[in-house]
This record gives sequence, C-alpha cells and structure tokens, in this order.
Amino acid sequence: MLKAVVTSFVICTMLLMLSPVAKAADVFEVNRKLGRGVNIIGYDPIWRSQDRARFQEKHFRLIKEAGFDSVRINLHAFRHMDANNDYQLSPAWFETLDWAVKNALANKLAVILDLHEFNAMGDDPVGRKPLFLAFWKQVSVHFRNAPDSVVFEILNEPCRGVTAELWDQYYHEALAIIRKDNPTRAVILGPPNWNSVDKLNEFKLPEDDRNIIVTVHYYKPMSFTHQGASWTPTYRKKTGVKWPTSEKDKQAVVAEFKKVHDWAQEQKRPIFLGEFGAYDRADMESRVQYTSFVARTAEKFGFSWAYWQFDSDFIVYDIPNDRWVEPIRDALIPR
Repeated sequence: MLKAVVTSFVICTMLLMLSPVAKAADVFEVNRKLGRGVNIIGYDPIWRSQDRARFQEKHFRLIKEAGFDSVRINLHAFRHMDANNDYQLSPAWFETLDWAVKNALANKLAVILDLHEFNAMGDDPVGRKPLFLAFWKQVSVHFRNAPDSVVFEILNEPCRGVTAELWDQYYHEALAIIRKDNPTRAVILGPPNWNSVDKLNEFKLPEDDRNIIVTVHYYKPMSFTHQGASWTPTYRKKTGVKWPTSEKDKQAVVAEFKKVHDWAQEQKRPIFLGEFGAYDRADMESRVQYTSFVARTAEKFGFSWAYWQFDSDFIVYDIPNDRWVEPIRDALIPR
C-alpha cells in the first residue's frame, strides 16, 4: 500500500514538472520581448470577410523586417457574438484571428490579444458585461496551449461608465476566468479613465498574481496629438499645432513617464505603453519629433510599447501605395 502511494506521488510530481503551465515565464522577460510593437487590424474589413482584407500575410514579414517585435491585435468582437447562443463567437471570427496569430508567430512576432470594446463597455457596462465575460471564457480556452509570447489584454481603455470601482470588479472576474485555463499567462491590465497615466494610484492589482503587465496610453498634449481628428469635438477644428513648442514639452513627457516608472518600481510590475502617436493632420516634422521622443523616453524607462497604428489613421504604413510612411517608421525604429 505504501509503495503504491509513493509511486502515485512520484508520477503526479513528474506530470506537474512536465506540464507546460507548471512554470511561469518571467513576466518582465515577456514584457521585454514585446519590445517595440504596432497596433494592427482593428478597423480592417478582414473581420467581415478575408476577401476584403487590407492587411495581408506579407505585412507580418514587413513588420518584422522593419524591426518591430510584436503586434497588438485590436479585437472588436461583440458584433461577432451570437446573443441567441450564449454569446458564442462565430467560427469565421476565430478563423481570422487564428490566421493572424499564426502568421505573427511564424514571423517571430509576439502577440497581444486586445479586447478593444472600450466604447461598447463604456456606453453600457452592465448590459455588455455578459459579452465581456463570454469573450474571455472562449478566448482563454481557445488559446490555452498558445506559447508564452501570446499575451491577453483584458480591456482597452476602460472609460466613461466603466468607473474605477466597476473596473476593479470586472477585471477581477475576467482574470479569474482566464486563470482557469491560463494560470501563468501574462495578462495586460491598465488603469481606468482611458488607461491614463494619471490614474495609476487608483489602480489596485491582486498581490498574489505576479503575471500581470501594466499598460498605460499616452497622447498628451491632446491639442497636438488629436488636432483635426473628427471624433474629438474639442480638437476637430484646431490644426497647425506644433511640437515641441519649448523644452518644457519634452520635460513634461519625461516627468510623466518617470512617475509611471516610480510607481512600477514600487509595485514591482512591468510597464507596456500600449498606444501613442500623433494624428495625421499634424505636420510631419512635429509628428516625427513627438513619436521619436515618446518612444525613446519609454525605452529609457524600460517600457515596452506599441505604436498606434499600422493602418487606418496615425498610420505608419500606407497600404494603398504599399509602402512605409518612412519618417514615422524611422522615428519608431531608427535606421
């Protein structure tokens, strides 16, 4: 009897040692491998039909060859969920996502799966909560055997109706779902109010989960980065704003990133700058200076980052003309 118990214990121990989830990848190393990234395919027609895709398989290779390390895949998934079938995601949606993840990994790009439904959640957090949780139930199971280089981001820019208090509740519930099948996978979480650097002190993370990467977004000053943007009533009619106007503009970036760095050091958490950039209506020289300075400052403080974005607006790649916007590319990845 004792021999059987000992044998059983040894076998169980060996199985745990062989299990792919028995040992977590160091979350700081995962964040380091995210390195220099770019946001992709959030607004691409590929999600309606792969025949209509702007983004093609070759673009993964071009992104890697340009010197990027990762892609942040922006997922507007709610419209692809069946309310009459427990909010199941459509097979076609998963087919497209699998194609993207497969090609990113084949090109040695780390992958962030970013639930980008911030507007839907901000407008009706209670009504959309079932979709939010159903999304992570399905995606966490679907990618449970993916390599450590596939990272989950629970929700882009919690805002408006997703208050700090509600966000604390919602992300804990989603994280618990994810941890059932992905106990050690790196998960990205950010503070409320659009992942604002100003809200980190209102952001409380579970002490017992050390496989979390903290994200912030940075678009300050909005009067520069969002000048002429149609979706911003305050800035849509204002153009011609330069950057920097003085050394103070640069020092403001340094000061804010230092606050993030100091918070991260105290909390012992890695930082991912998930979005930054300047809208296309700003003059190119200012965009280049801003983009380069933000990227280099983030790197100085040890942050990984992802530029907003490859295509659509703020672009770094001109898909219709099949070429890089070289000044922006070179600001991000110096030649």
